Amino acid sequence: MIGNASPAPGLPARGGVGLKPEHFRDILASAPDIGFFEIHAENYMVDGGPFHHYLGRIRENHCLSIHGVGLSIGGESPLCEAHLDRLARLLDRYQPESFSEHLAWASHGGAFLNDLLPVPYDAATLARVCAHVDRVQDRLGRRMLLENPATYLEFAASTMAETEFIAEVVKRTGCGLLLDVNNVYVACVNHHRDPYAYIRALPPAAIGQIHLAGFARDTDAAGDPLLIDSHGAPVAQAVWDLYAYAMERLGPTPTLIERDNDIPAFPVLLAEAQRAEAIMNEVDAVRPQEALA
Repeated sequence: MIGNASPAPGLPARGGVGLKPEHFRDILASAPDIGFFEIHAENYMVDGGPFHHYLGRIRENHCLSIHGVGLSIGGESPLCEAHLDRLARLLDRYQPESFSEHLAWASHGGAFLNDLLPVPYDAATLARVCAHVDRVQDRLGRRMLLENPATYLEFAASTMAETEFIAEVVKRTGCGLLLDVNNVYVACVNHHRDPYAYIRALPPAAIGQIHLAGFARDTDAAGDPLLIDSHGAPVAQAVWDLYAYAMERLGPTPTLIERDNDIPAFPVLLAEAQRAEAIMNEVDAVRPQEALA
């Protein structure tokens, strides 16, 4: 559970975009009306340089989310304390409204892999993930959000559904959830499951942020559709539809547009963030005001 963590003020229930160096100058020049920006923590784990120069200026006028990709929350090895220390310094420096990490592993035996790899959903993994989340929250002194993964295979050793596993991590650690709607859609298509049922199975009160992104299409060895979480395309219509469904259940929730490859001009991403806000507002206008279970 969270030790002496202090509550963060939270991101606004608006659309945001990932902060990319290609857009630094445009953002400073245009001062866009946007809910927040998000950075990948590992890109800023140095003391100085141009990234910090621009982030410091942008942070003065905008809310910030920091998203980690290197803690290896699902890994078998203990967390890297040096990495955690660097992360703590970064969060202390910028005081973001939100911090999140992935339900995945990316390191083993001292080797770091350039990928976010899946875990089996069983009792041993659950205990390990909860211990890692507890350590992160204790070291950072704040509640973290845990992101659901995009997966392309499943483990025969799993004894729990992914949503059951995630809900139990939330229950045991007090962490929140980052609902990646694109990841839900990608994984459910890949594993022949219902993405709408997946969202219904998550604890809604724990969801503190949403990610939206684009995917790429491929086929597997059997000729079945295989979706890849590429972050290199606009958000697909099927993902927008699933997002609207999530908003019906959750109400307005901070929503990030992720784009890490084939990055377009900033106004293109801003338009997607505005589309997310429009869906929030449209759904909220007709949504029953009582909380939906």
